Amino acid sequence: MQNLLKSLDYSVLQQCMHCGMCLPVCPTYAETKEERHGPRGRISLMRAIADGELEVTRAFGDEMYYCLGCLACTSACPAGVNYAELFETARAEVERRHVIKSTQRDFWRWSVVKVLFTRPRLLRLAGRGLWLWRVTGMQALTRALRLTYLLPRRLRELEPQAPRVGAKFSHQLIKPVETPSKKVARTFLSVPPSQTAVPFRRVAVLTGCVQDLAFPEINRATVDVLLANNCEVHTPPVQPCCGSLHAHNGDLESARTLARRLIDMIPPESFDAIISNAGGCGSHLRHYDHLLRDDPAYAARAVEWSRKLRDISEYLVEIDFRKPEARAVTQTVTYHESCHLCHGQKVSAQPRAVLRAIPGVELHECPEATWCCGSAGIYNITQPVTAGRLQDRKMANLRRAHAGIITTANPGCHLQIQNGLRAEKDTITEVAHPVVLLARAYAAERK
Repeated sequence: MQNLLKSLDYSVLQQCMHCGMCLPVCPTYAETKEERHGPRGRISLMRAIADGELEVTRAFGDEMYYCLGCLACTSACPAGVNYAELFETARAEVERRHVIKSTQRDFWRWSVVKVLFTRPRLLRLAGRGLWLWRVTGMQALTRALRLTYLLPRRLRELEPQAPRVGAKFSHQLIKPVETPSKKVARTFLSVPPSQTAVPFRRVAVLTGCVQDLAFPEINRATVDVLLANNCEVHTPPVQPCCGSLHAHNGDLESARTLARRLIDMIPPESFDAIISNAGGCGSHLRHYDHLLRDDPAYAARAVEWSRKLRDISEYLVEIDFRKPEARAVTQTVTYHESCHLCHGQKVSAQPRAVLRAIPGVELHECPEATWCCGSAGIYNITQPVTAGRLQDRKMANLRRAHAGIITTANPGCHLQIQNGLRAEKDTITEVAHPVVLLARAYAAERK
């Protein structure tokens, strides 16, 4: 049985020049200073397996899952190594070989990756359960009586990290199709008030999974700023997962299935742009062309999809978004860069441009803004010790920015930073997506 690493274009493996420029930016290498815990060492292991010099073993699997997949190495690499493809292929081979054997692990992979995150309605049902658990006071009572100690150890450790699910989901806050007001249209097109203006652009908004459960207000804000910039916004309800969780955890077939579902739901040929507001999801969504390149029925549509995929801040800058005039923010702001937004999508300046355009915002740069916060998808669940150390480092740097509001553009980072703030009293008042602050400024103009 030929392994998946052998089926790769071998030039991808050969690109690495072993220069070591990736090592200073690799969080796991910084933790251990061991060669195998850095990108160069991992690529050497992958190449040895592709060459038949090593077998896929438990040790290899553990090493691939110790990697954060933050892609900081890709920004530092002078040779342009496609580490994302290597990383996902290596994990897929680990899962195909079943070298990491654990009944508990198999159960969680099946229940979460295979079941929960492939069925959006079931995921929302689980989210509603978390919401009821909190609002009925059961969560507080359970903690006060220390009943969490009756839970299995793993669930006991995960309970504090559970997201605060909102009372409403995105489809309850956003209509399937929303059009800009006539006032907005007249502002942009300078047409007589008696005429109905045709929106400049027709866009689709992706609501995501965690974003939909924990931060539906970010999706609402995304729609609001697009409407304020004369876009007709389409937001299909009950959207499937984009598949990034599956691709990053070795289940490429499920990732492809979910990609096909999303392309069918949001046909790229029908829109001027497809908007993501989650860095981790967007990085995966942007590479549907690569994921489905061997699918004759979807390859061309996937190319069109990837061509039109935009992060919300990237798109706003691209269309020269309208700068608000109302002062809605009066605190200093700092910005934490989502790994998959800055490294995976190469979107770094645009969120800052959005923030600087908001009246009242004083942007303070965060030291090590691009250093991973430790969330990394589900890394904070599977590798809690290393993730905890990365979280501590990130929180220390965020405090050094002396800002009242922390902004970030990825739900995993958002939750990780929120949990870091809950651990101790803090002067930081809010964690927010940049687009939420922009939406507030637009809303203040209408008052």
